[in-house]
Amino acid sequence: MKRIKNFPNLILILLLSLTVVTSCLSDDESIGGGDPQENIPDTFSEYFGNEISRDFLGTVIDKNHNPIEGVTITIGSETATTDSNGVFMINGATVKQRFGYIKAEKDGYIHASRSVVPSIGTNKVTIMMLEATVVGSVTSGTSGTVTATNGSSVSFDGNFIKEDGSTYDGSVDVILHHLDPADDDMPMQMPGMLYAENENGAERMLQTLGMLAVELRGSGGEDLNLAEGSTSEIKVPVDASLISIAPATIPLWYFDEANGYWKEEGQATLQGNMYVGTVSHFSFWNCDIPTEAITLCVTATNEDNVPLANMYVSITSATFGTTYGHTNENGEVCGYVPSNESLELNVYSYDLCGDNPLHTETVGPFTVDSNITVIVPDNPDIIEETVVGTFNTCDGNAVTDGYVKLSYGYQTFIDTVTNGEFEINLLRCSDNNTFTIEASDYVNLQVTDSISYTFATPITNIGTISACNAITEFIEYTIDDGESTFIFENISANFYTDSPNYPDPTLDIFASSNDQGNCYYMYGALNDPDYLGTYDNYIFDPGTNDTGFFIGECINVAQESNNIIYNLTALGEVGEYIDINFSGSYEDWNGNAHNINGVVHVLRDN
Repeated sequence: MKRIKNFPNLILILLLSLTVVTSCLSDDESIGGGDPQENIPDTFSEYFGNEISRDFLGTVIDKNHNPIEGVTITIGSETATTDSNGVFMINGATVKQRFGYIKAEKDGYIHASRSVVPSIGTNKVTIMMLEATVVGSVTSGTSGTVTATNGSSVSFDGNFIKEDGSTYDGSVDVILHHLDPADDDMPMQMPGMLYAENENGAERMLQTLGMLAVELRGSGGEDLNLAEGSTSEIKVPVDASLISIAPATIPLWYFDEANGYWKEEGQATLQGNMYVGTVSHFSFWNCDIPTEAITLCVTATNEDNVPLANMYVSITSATFGTTYGHTNENGEVCGYVPSNESLELNVYSYDLCGDNPLHTETVGPFTVDSNITVIVPDNPDIIEETVVGTFNTCDGNAVTDGYVKLSYGYQTFIDTVTNGEFEINLLRCSDNNTFTIEASDYVNLQVTDSISYTFATPITNIGTISACNAITEFIEYTIDDGESTFIFENISANFYTDSPNYPDPTLDIFASSNDQGNCYYMYGALNDPDYLGTYDNYIFDPGTNDTGFFIGECINVAQESNNIIYNLTALGEVGEYIDINFSGSYEDWNGNAHNINGVVHVLRDN
């Protein structure tokens, strides 16, 4: 299995990715598709089940994987707007038991969306929006063809209408995108998911050989479509890696933007390396093989029955390819899979720690919607981590609608904050033990800085962080689970390689008494030349070259019976950040025992 390094962790639904096609059959002849006893409801929405309330957290990105700010997100009657990280949150959205539809819109981009099988807990999605780039233009009343650089094309007879049904005359700009199933980013670019209503009104899961997104704009920017009775010929390229297995004819499906799923309409034939078909209107068009499907929810746990979040799960059908997704905070991932087939299930530790699965088993065949639990055995090379903390607003109140972003290696894990408390679970490799945290107050539009930490396996409590985007540096600490102390001003941080008073190299951090009535002093004797790392308590002795940290004066920390551990995770140049997090137990000068944890995020002055 190859690594998908550019595939964000935020996609938690199962999306179909083509790996093999065996034949070209009509829907009535396809595997599982011709059962004369199939029970088809009167209306397609009956497949979706009852209304339920679910929470959603998502990220919207562009083709370069950069976040897009200001995207309007709609789920049912609920709306939200993405922030500077491209993140949106909608809690308590009304969806159906087997179907939820998320729409994303912003000027300059074509319509985008994602459909999911909602799970209990936070449903996480990633949507990649495609720019509304004009590929070519035609004129009403005149036939014409617009062709993209890869050969995909659309031909017009010259008859167009506006959204209100009135005739349009003038120049027509054609926005055209080809979505290639050989592209790892295609599952994020395509609308909805590969779930459809066939021409008989039955639900199907789809296997795609390629899509075209077509949008038409008038000279005034108005949305256009084909006039009634008009048709267009579309040509959809087939990737060279798939051409040998492409069927001679294939059903065509268009995406219903109002309802969030595909509908069967017509077919395309293979001519050279192109599927060619005729369509009577425009949105996304899709060349797919259909099959009957069921919804499958997989919960991954360890041997102690603890749910495993942020796991990479794949399910492979020998006939219809591979589906994949990532587990949420409950260890669960849901989606559509082929019915009546034995399936291979693999669980991976994302892909940072190697390509071999942590667990493999055969599941199915399934004939009805199902829930299964898989137990992932312990692995000495993989470490389970839990990161917890408190996230407050700048005035000290608990953040009620926010999220925390943890970056580890090239992975990013985003989880919601509930009443100021957060918990992120992940697996890490034994040779990498540092991570960064950044948090966002989604309501008040304030964020923290990105702060570096070291894992304190198995649970890392980072203490309290606050969203004060105007604050450039701070010191925070908590003693005996009491109120957190914050220092934002009059902070001096100096690094010396030639100190006249202490062994070299040394680090001095001092915050004088200020308007907050607090002061702070920290000294560190560092390793040379590898300054970053974990340090114990330091007791000054001119006759030794011991390394370590101590916290002086203001906090009343005695030098004996001191078990505070310090992690120096960043030591920037002058004007850049020094990051230290610390926790442990100590005695004060009166012999009283205490616990402490804290964070130092300060700018280096020297």
